[in-house]
Amino acid sequence: PFAKGRHGGRVTPQTLGLGSLKSFSLVSKGSEPSTCFLLLIHCPLVDAHQPKFEAVLSEVDILLNDLTFTISNLSSWMQPESASTNLATKLDDCFIRREPLGVVLIIGSWNYPLQLLLLPMVGAIAAGNCVILKPSEVSATTGSLVAELVPKYLSQECYAVIRGGAEETQELLKNRFDHIFFTGSKGVARSILQAASLHFTPVTLELGGKSPCVVYGPVNMTAAARRLVWAKFFNAGQSCVAPDYILCTSSTRDLLLPALKEALWEFYGEDPRTCPDLCRIVSPQHWTRLRALLEKTRGRIVIGGESDQEDKYMAPTVVVDVSEDDALMAEEILGPILPILSVESVEEAIALINRGQKPLALYVFSEESSVVKTVLEKTSSGGFCSNDGIVHMTLPSLPFGGVGASGWGSYHGRWGFETFSHRRACMLRGWALERFNTLRYPPYSDGKLGWLRWTTSAHSCVLM
Repeated sequence: PFAKGRHGGRVTPQTLGLGSLKSFSLVSKGSEPSTCFLLLIHCPLVDAHQPKFEAVLSEVDILLNDLTFTISNLSSWMQPESASTNLATKLDDCFIRREPLGVVLIIGSWNYPLQLLLLPMVGAIAAGNCVILKPSEVSATTGSLVAELVPKYLSQECYAVIRGGAEETQELLKNRFDHIFFTGSKGVARSILQAASLHFTPVTLELGGKSPCVVYGPVNMTAAARRLVWAKFFNAGQSCVAPDYILCTSSTRDLLLPALKEALWEFYGEDPRTCPDLCRIVSPQHWTRLRALLEKTRGRIVIGGESDQEDKYMAPTVVVDVSEDDALMAEEILGPILPILSVESVEEAIALINRGQKPLALYVFSEESSVVKTVLEKTSSGGFCSNDGIVHMTLPSLPFGGVGASGWGSYHGRWGFETFSHRRACMLRGWALERFNTLRYPPYSDGKLGWLRWTTSAHSCVLM
């Protein structure tokens, strides 16, 4: 049945997309909403000790909002898009038709195991594709629930869940797919690209990177600190769009540090380890990696630094006097460690950002619109947000994705529908004006060529 999706078959946006989206909503809501809702938020609590508040926002609501937005707008997205014509094609019906790609493989990640697996599935279903889901093996509870719910509410002829680790993923990638969507590390992405290249399979990569945050000029330090602390330490910093490091002047840093301490105390109390609102690190391996970064850094820990391997706990940590070549700057942190680098000017901050690879997100905190505009215009990133963090990715009308090393392609809302659609160029011609077509038939002449070039030029219709 999955092979049918590759050549159209019965899998079309009209017959399958909208109906399957409504069925898919039952995966998120369930026929007994309260029971299914509790199951969905239970998984992040078990896999990463994520607070219920954060699990609802980041795993359930963002998915439901995108699903509702897509269902509401899908009919208009599926309409053929008219294409402009020239004089030679004036009587033709020219349009762009969205069609399913076929069979899509979606490989999820461990940090948001529901959102990063099911949210791209919304776009894939909307476009009329068959979908195979591969949940992260790190978040086993979530993977088990998805494997139970998907066949319960969606057609098993068109949708399937494959569980397992790296070996199972490699076996899966030996098959030919019409599109592969992957969220995860650059190392795994390279192996996926190699496997996809054997079948010339297009790939969407959501990879993350070191998302900088520039704090410059006059700033409401209290509000800035609260927003920074929330964005950085939400899910214990295990967010691909979390602020990875701060760039500011020494004087701004001296004002920011007390505000960060106050915000951390306000959010997590005197002893963050006992706070129910602070997540744990997802696995022992990731805890060990983060602990090693703190041991290697030449910076100075001014806030936090405490950790417990058995509990997979790591305190919200701020490190100052960090240099550009420090261990904390070598890779995406993906944890509750916030380095602060000192710069003398916004131009120096921009130069440092541009020396690195293009990030998934870039943040600027400033009351001066000229500073925000300068950073926006002189840098490149997947997404951009001023005076806050993470929230830009919650809006389904904005595309979410990276650029360069932080990712290829985008999704959320219409952008997911477009990612999983083939835009087919269509021209419907009749038999009229055949004498007009003799301009392109042999025997050729300079006169014919001149007339033909004029009638097919972009100016011909304007002149008429």
